[in-house]
Amino acid sequence: MKAFQTICRQLRTSKGFSVEPTTRVDFSTSSYSCSRKKKVNPYEEVDQGRYSDLVQSVLSSRGLAQTPESLFEEDNLLYGPVSKCKPPKQDEAAKVPGNWCPLFNPEKSMKPNAASTPTIPLRIPLQRNTIPSVTKVLQQTMTSEQIFYLERWKQRMILELGEDGFAEYSSNIFLQGKRFHKALESILSPQGDLKERDENLESGYVESVQHILKDVSGVRALESAVQHETLKYVGLLDCVAEYQGKLCVIDWKTSEKPKPYIRNTFDNPLQVVAYVGAINNDANYSFQVQCGLIVVAYKDGSPAHPHFMDTELCSQYWAKWLLRLEEYTKKEKNQNIQKPD
Repeated sequence: MKAFQTICRQLRTSKGFSVEPTTRVDFSTSSYSCSRKKKVNPYEEVDQGRYSDLVQSVLSSRGLAQTPESLFEEDNLLYGPVSKCKPPKQDEAAKVPGNWCPLFNPEKSMKPNAASTPTIPLRIPLQRNTIPSVTKVLQQTMTSEQIFYLERWKQRMILELGEDGFAEYSSNIFLQGKRFHKALESILSPQGDLKERDENLESGYVESVQHILKDVSGVRALESAVQHETLKYVGLLDCVAEYQGKLCVIDWKTSEKPKPYIRNTFDNPLQVVAYVGAINNDANYSFQVQCGLIVVAYKDGSPAHPHFMDTELCSQYWAKWLLRLEEYTKKEKNQNIQKPD
């Protein structure tokens, strides 16, 4: 800077030369930022008119591809032809049984009287004959889905317990169910042994149904056989009694798993309604039943689940039972035809 000032003094003293002061110029970063060029959007420079036809054609082709016909064609190219499934089978509820017979007998009174009410519960023994039982009909007409799940459960239990273990398990389940029914029979029968009743109260299954037994009264039959004289089938029912004032066929069941809904009881409603229809068409019973009750008891004593079947529900299951009975009859006829003489 001193050197620059020295030069300026020498120039001033020189003749014919003068230096005029100039305006001071300041530099700053703000002036630089203002001088930068703005970014240009590259799409603004595109000739949109030139490509409008292309855009329109793409959009129009996409719209056409969304029609059902073009979608099917595209799927055929990508995935091959569609394999169409068979239409679902007609629902059993929509079928009309060819062996139709009314559930209720018009010749029997719906209102019980003193003469038709037995003082001692009926215990008609089951006669072994050629007439099929309700249990056999249901077993022989199980659906393929029912058979599959039953077999899968059996194989799983055998894998866990072994052949001998599963046989012992099945035997124990049968004995427990038999003892449970015997216990209820002694509790509900007026001739039951008081000492035996007290011993039965210690059972977990009996404890499970205590709240149900409070609503059971007017027992008409216990472990008694029934026969439908028109449809030709027999059965052995557990109990006929009033439940909350309604005369019912009561079926006692045991289970290791909770069954809070009637659909969890599988074919039990068909069994109950088959007994209802048989009682109403059996001359040994002077009364008529309109309702059913399935009681599922538990070994740990937890409260049993009651599944009440009113008249309307019984009528619905009655139609399904007639279809199963009809299917069984057809199978038996076909087997008899195929048998050699």
